[in-house]
Amino acid sequence: MDKLRSMETFIAVVESGSFTGAATRLEISAVMVGKYIALLEAQLGTRLLERNTRRQSLTDAGRVYFEEARRVLEQVSIAERSVERLRLAPAGTLRISAPTSFGACVISPLAAGFLQTWPEVRIELDLTNRMVDLVDEGVDLAIRIGDIHQTDVVAKYLCPYRMAICASPDYLARYGTPRTPVDLVDHLCLSHTVWTARNEWKLPGVVGEVRWKRDAILRCNDGHGLRMAAVAGAGLLLQPEVLLAEELANGRLVRVLEGFTPEPRPIHLLWRQDLRPLPKLTQFVEHVLEGTLGLRGK
Repeated sequence: MDKLRSMETFIAVVESGSFTGAATRLEISAVMVGKYIALLEAQLGTRLLERNTRRQSLTDAGRVYFEEARRVLEQVSIAERSVERLRLAPAGTLRISAPTSFGACVISPLAAGFLQTWPEVRIELDLTNRMVDLVDEGVDLAIRIGDIHQTDVVAKYLCPYRMAICASPDYLARYGTPRTPVDLVDHLCLSHTVWTARNEWKLPGVVGEVRWKRDAILRCNDGHGLRMAAVAGAGLLLQPEVLLAEELANGRLVRVLEGFTPEPRPIHLLWRQDLRPLPKLTQFVEHVLEGTLGLRGK
């Protein structure tokens, strides 16, 4: 028999004053009440109740056990209410892993809006380009760029990860505007340091793929630093659209070769295959899907 149920029965007997009263409160038979009490006393190796034909009273052990058991059941009740609260509405800590740039530009602002709507939630946002293990690292939600080959996760398509080639108006005035990938031979490029060993732009050309491999005039380990160099006229830059949105909108950078950018890669939301995901996760997924409608609709 369940020990917590036995404790609950014992407390009901003490508070109601009889087996019959406890049976009525717990909606079980008086015989079952007796079995729970007998089991509890056997497990503890001592009597908890002194019983005769007219009344029952607590033994010394019974008085001590009654106070402690009542505290235990109160803590169990608090724990159950806490879990129920998590299941009824978004609450608790939501751990998210996202690619560094996309996470900073897209997920972080969306997280801020979500927290305004659901103040009982706390978010831990880990920006990393490393592929995390959802189970081993306790991650609730991961955002991944590229195709998904895992079968032990739920994958929800979010939006395409589009790239853009751009340069400043000043640079284009000095070097001209490339019309096809073949024209890149006359241009300077900027590159992220993670691309040093493979600094090659693979672009769809008029008659097939064009590969432009050239030593970058400037390498930097930070995307923002590269954008500022491009704005200052240092060269052509190939970056994700979401990182370039502000500079493209205000004209500090201009798109070039719009028909020749690399194929977009898919971005997915990933989470574990729990039978009943908590509202903090399901509501955040819905919030992100709604907040990225513009990225899907382009």
